[in-house]
Amino acid sequence: MGLGGLATAGALGMPPATAGAAPSDGLAVPPFAPTGRRPRFRRATWSQQFQAGHGWSAQGAGTASSNPVDTAVFTRGSSSVRVTTTGTGVQSSVRRTGMAPMDLTGRMIRLVFRVTDVTHLGKVVFYLGRGGLKDFYSWRVHTRTANPAEYVQSGEWVTVHLQWADVSAASGAYTLSASGDPSVRSGFTDMSFAVYDDAGAPVTYNLQAVELVPDTTSVFPKGVVSVTFDDSQVSVHDLARPVMDSLGMPGTLYNIAEAVGTGGFVNIAQMRSLQDFSGWEMAGHAYADAVHTAGYPALTAQQADDDFRKLREWLVGNGFTSEHFAYPHGEFQKTTDGVPVDLLAARHFTTARSIISETVESYAPAMPYRLKAVTGITDGTGVGGTALAGVTGTGGALDRCARSGSWLVLCLHKVVTGTPVASTEISLAGLRQLMTGIQDRGITVLTVQEAMAYYG
Repeated sequence: MGLGGLATAGALGMPPATAGAAPSDGLAVPPFAPTGRRPRFRRATWSQQFQAGHGWSAQGAGTASSNPVDTAVFTRGSSSVRVTTTGTGVQSSVRRTGMAPMDLTGRMIRLVFRVTDVTHLGKVVFYLGRGGLKDFYSWRVHTRTANPAEYVQSGEWVTVHLQWADVSAASGAYTLSASGDPSVRSGFTDMSFAVYDDAGAPVTYNLQAVELVPDTTSVFPKGVVSVTFDDSQVSVHDLARPVMDSLGMPGTLYNIAEAVGTGGFVNIAQMRSLQDFSGWEMAGHAYADAVHTAGYPALTAQQADDDFRKLREWLVGNGFTSEHFAYPHGEFQKTTDGVPVDLLAARHFTTARSIISETVESYAPAMPYRLKAVTGITDGTGVGGTALAGVTGTGGALDRCARSGSWLVLCLHKVVTGTPVASTEISLAGLRQLMTGIQDRGITVLTVQEAMAYYG
């Protein structure tokens, strides 16, 4: 079962067919389709789209073969650059040096690329610098892991935004301050898109675009944070709400419909109170408990679509205005019959949040159905997850958000009064530390729904 012509649009994070279009492959028209209030496409201030005569070249000992004008695989214009690696784990790159100096103040880098098969992909790194890359900054664009729900999926065009908050290293005359501030943001003449295979076998990749677009600082000079909670835990109402109310901060609660009103979870009245009196967003996480447990990739496309439909109907029927969603376990890869889950989510919701955090989110998001988020934030010891100190400490996620500008989406689950015993728990004291850390840095706090409304 497939979704026909929706595949390319979905892979680029673009809107699928709306309720006014014909249903795809037997799936019913959604009764509550997304409203279409999505961020407008950001026009590039500088763009390299890899058409004939682009002047970039495939380099590196890790390059086995290349085609600078591949007219067989592309998603813009009539060509892209295609490269196949050697399978030795050595760097392969598409680069250009000696360009006219560029100023990246208030800008982020937009990449559009494709990996034919990610099985033996190691990592993707982007370099920006000068002097033949003697001085450079680098961004870790993507690192392949064992998690099947990764941002880069086989055979799909993906869009990635790289912001100053994401810089992973500096070399030569370039430096990063203790709080993650780059020493230089202009005068760049060199760029390199580098791919490393895992030394097990070659990989083939296509690079379609390297562009500069306005970053989040054009709207929020100190960036913006969305505080989200998964799973409808009642502790969000009882413990998190009073802390956030005292600071005037709203949150987004991603809900499991069948769990609502049962032991340990919020009820409808509490959800309405959060929405109507504290400005919170009541979003979707799954309709059925069993679906939340299994994850959407464990279902057929029809089963997944049915759960999405029931969830939207339940939200609307109970007076909740959000049309935003978070994947259970962060999983959006294909269903058992081969349909990408994010394409199905796009039939019913305006965004869908993952738990990917190799880079942070931006305005506008690169792929609204793979929103990035820092998850498992905890002040527990030896429980895994993301250490709270790494978020609130010097040079951590909050510092980088405030100094570099980004949309930092935080994912929490349960708040406890004692010591956390799992990565899905944060103590009440830890939550206060997190929220005051946001306030002290002057970072704006918005729900996901509010954030997306800025670019209608």
